[in-house]
Amino acid sequence: MKILLLCSAFNGLSQRAWLTLRARGHRVTVQTVRHSREIAAAAAADNPELILCPFLRQRVPEEVWRRHRTIIIHPGPEGDRGPSALDWAIMDAEPTWGVTALQATGDLDGGPIWGTRVFAMPAEPPRKSTLYNTEVSDAAMSLIGEVVTKAEDPGFTPRRQDQRPDAVGAVRPLVRQSDRSFSWGDPTGRILRRIRAADGRPGVHTELAGVPVAVFDAQPGDPAAGEPGTIAARRHGAVLVRTGDGGLWIGQARRLAPEAPGTTVKLPAALALGGVPEVPRIAGPPSLREVGYRRVGKVGLVQFAFYNGAMSTAHCRRLAAAVRHAAAQDTTVLVLAGGEVFSNGLHLGVIDAHPEPAAEAWRNITAIDDLCREIIGCTGQIVVSALVGDAGAGGVMLALGADKVIARDGVLLNPHYRKMGLYGSEYWTYVLPHRVGEAQANRLTTCCEPITAAEAAGIGIVDRLAPSDRAGFADTVLDYATELAADGTAKALLGRKRATREADERRRPLETYRVRELAEMSHDIFDDRHGFADARRSFLTGRAAGPARPEPHRLPVSRRPQLGSVR
Repeated sequence: MKILLLCSAFNGLSQRAWLTLRARGHRVTVQTVRHSREIAAAAAADNPELILCPFLRQRVPEEVWRRHRTIIIHPGPEGDRGPSALDWAIMDAEPTWGVTALQATGDLDGGPIWGTRVFAMPAEPPRKSTLYNTEVSDAAMSLIGEVVTKAEDPGFTPRRQDQRPDAVGAVRPLVRQSDRSFSWGDPTGRILRRIRAADGRPGVHTELAGVPVAVFDAQPGDPAAGEPGTIAARRHGAVLVRTGDGGLWIGQARRLAPEAPGTTVKLPAALALGGVPEVPRIAGPPSLREVGYRRVGKVGLVQFAFYNGAMSTAHCRRLAAAVRHAAAQDTTVLVLAGGEVFSNGLHLGVIDAHPEPAAEAWRNITAIDDLCREIIGCTGQIVVSALVGDAGAGGVMLALGADKVIARDGVLLNPHYRKMGLYGSEYWTYVLPHRVGEAQANRLTTCCEPITAAEAAGIGIVDRLAPSDRAGFADTVLDYATELAADGTAKALLGRKRATREADERRRPLETYRVRELAEMSHDIFDDRHGFADARRSFLTGRAAGPARPEPHRLPVSRRPQLGSVR
C-alpha cells in the first residue's frame, strides 16, 4: 500500500512504524508537521491510500480525512478522548489502560474504531515517558499492523464507538499545571504520581531552594525530619526533598523563566538550582544508583542508567572508572548493561547550560572517548554490550566498542551524528567500519536513518538478537555471557581478540582514529561550522531549527531521501 505517516516529531514510535511497514513491502512516506496546513499539503502531494498518525498533536483538517482514510493512534482505551490520556491515567491510578486506532472525523477522538489493545498498568506509578515507550508503543505497533491488514480488505468496515457500551474511557480535558499542582506537605505517593505523570514533559511547576522550577524524575526517599519542601540531602545531581510523610529524590529540574518561555532546559536538579544548601551527600536507595557493578560467576556486570541516555562529562568519568574496576576483576566476561535507554552520547543539556558551551562540549566528548578507549582496550575479558533500550549517535558507537553486542528485538539504533551538526567521535571511524565495512558505515552515518535491532543484526552491528520481552532480557543476557565464558569458547575468543587488536594497532594506532575525529569535532564545536549550537538548542527546546548549514564531509556515497519526507 501507499501509506503516509503524519507525525509531530519522528519519535521512537514513528520510527518503528516506518521501519516495520517498509519491511513488510509497503511504500511509506513520513512527513513531520507542525500546522494543519502542512497536513493538507502533505496529503495532497503524496495522495496516499492510507494515512497513519502514530504521534500527531494537530487536528487533521476535514479536507484531508474526507478524501483519505486517516487513522489516529490514540494512547487511551476505547472511549477515551482528549490530548492528555496518559497524564490522567497515571494521576488517577488507572489499573488498566489501552491504545485505540480510530478514524479521523470532525469529532475529536470520536471516530469509528479500527482496533484496540488493553494492558495492565504497572503497580508502581510509571514515568509517562517510560509508559509511552514500552506498553503504549508495543500496543500501538500491534495495532498499526492490524490497521494496515484491515485497510487492504475491501470488505472491512470500522465500527462506531457507541456500539460498545462497556468502553472504559472518558472525555477528559487537557491537563494544566493547576491539575498537576501539589504541596510538598502532601503525602509522598500523591506527589510522586503527579511528577511521574508529567515526565518527560512538561514537568510539574513548584519551588525548590527558593527557585521556581519544573521537576521530573522522582523517586521515593527517606530523609531526616524537617520542613516539607526543604532539601535534606543530595547524590550527584539529584536532591532529596522532604514531603508531608517522607521524601522524594528529584533527579531533574528545569528553571522557569516566565519572561522567556522555552529558553531553559532540563538538567540534573542540583545543577538546575545553581547549587544547593549545604546538605549531606548520601548514597540513596539502589534505584537512584546510576552506575553499579555485580558479579555472577565468571561474568561481571557494569550496570548503568542515565536519564534519557544523556551522558555528561561526570557520567562518562564515573562509568569509565566502573569499567576499569570491572576489567581488573578475575572474570572472563564483562557486560555493559544499559538502562531504559542504553545511551544517546553527549549530554546536550549540560553542555548548553554551561557558561562556555563549547568548552564543556569538548570536555564531554573527550570524556566519552576516554570511556570508549577503556572498552576497546580491555583485552583481558570478553566485553559484551547489552541493549534493552534504544541507542543513538555516540551511544551506538560506545556499544560497538565491545566484542559482542546483544540487543532486544524492538530496539532502535540511530548510528549517526550529522543532524546535530557534528562529525562524531567515540572511535566510530574504527569500530563501525570494522563491523560493517567502509561503504555501509558511510551510508549509516550520512543517510541519518534509524535501523531496528533486527536490521542491525543482519549487517553485523548486533551479534545476538534477543526476544522482545523486556522482563526476560536480563536473564537472556546473563545466559549469553555465561555461554561466552565457557572455557573453550572464552579462550578462543580472547586469543582472536588480542591478535586482531595487535594487528590493527600495527596497521594504524588506535589513537590516530581519535586524533582525526577530534580534529573534525573541534571545527564543529568551536567554529560551529555545521550549526551545532542551533541544532542543540532546537533539540532541547523543541523549537524549529534555523537554516541548515553545509553538511559534514563524508566519503562519497549514494544519497537517499531525508526527513522531512522520508520514503
